[in-house]
Amino acid sequence: MSFKKQIGMGITTAVLGLTLIGGGTFAYFSSSAETNSTFAAGTLDLSTEPSTLIDVDNLKPGDSMVRTFELHNNGSLDIDTVYLETDYSVIDAEGNNSSDFGEHIEVEFLYNVNNLDEVIYKTTLAELQDMTPEAINENIFYPDLGDKGLPVGTTHDLFVKFNFVDNGEDQNEFQGDSLDLTWTFVATQTEGEVK
Repeated sequence: MSFKKQIGMGITTAVLGLTLIGGGTFAYFSSSAETNSTFAAGTLDLSTEPSTLIDVDNLKPGDSMVRTFELHNNGSLDIDTVYLETDYSVIDAEGNNSSDFGEHIEVEFLYNVNNLDEVIYKTTLAELQDMTPEAINENIFYPDLGDKGLPVGTTHDLFVKFNFVDNGEDQNEFQGDSLDLTWTFVATQTEGEVK
C-alpha cells in the first residue's frame, strides 16, 4: 500500500472514530416525568352568636343576668384552643366614681343550661381584663372544651351569669353609670401533622 493510501486510510479512520465518539455523546436513552403540587392552606373561622351578648339597663346592686352564646367553628381546620380578651370602658355619669364599676360586675362561667349552679370559673370584669389569654383558656375554656378543642363544623354553647354585686355598702357612685364590654374570642390551630 502506498504512503498516500496509508495516510488517506488513517485520516478516514480518524474521522470515522471522531464521528463515533462525537455521535456517542448525543446518543442515549432518556425518559422524563413531571409532577404538579398544590399547597392549599386551611382556614380557622371562629364565630359567635349572638354578636351582642348582653344589653341591659336600669341595673341595681343584687341584679343578675344569665346569657347564652355559641361558639361556631366554621373553618376547615380544628380549633385547639380559644382565648378570650376582655376590654371595657366605664362612662361615669356624675364624674364621682372612686372605684371601677368593672370591679362590681361579677362574671360566672357556667357548665350548661341544666346545671346553672355549676360554676366553671368566677371573677370580676376588672380581674378578667387583667388576666392573660392563656390563664383564661386554662380556667374557662379548657375545663369545658378539654383536649378535643372545637372540631370543624361543631358548635359549643357557653353560659355566662353577670352579677351586679351588692357589697352591702354605699354604691351610689354608680347610679347612672354604664359599662361597655367587648369580648374578643381568638382561636388557635391544632399542632401540625405529617400529611
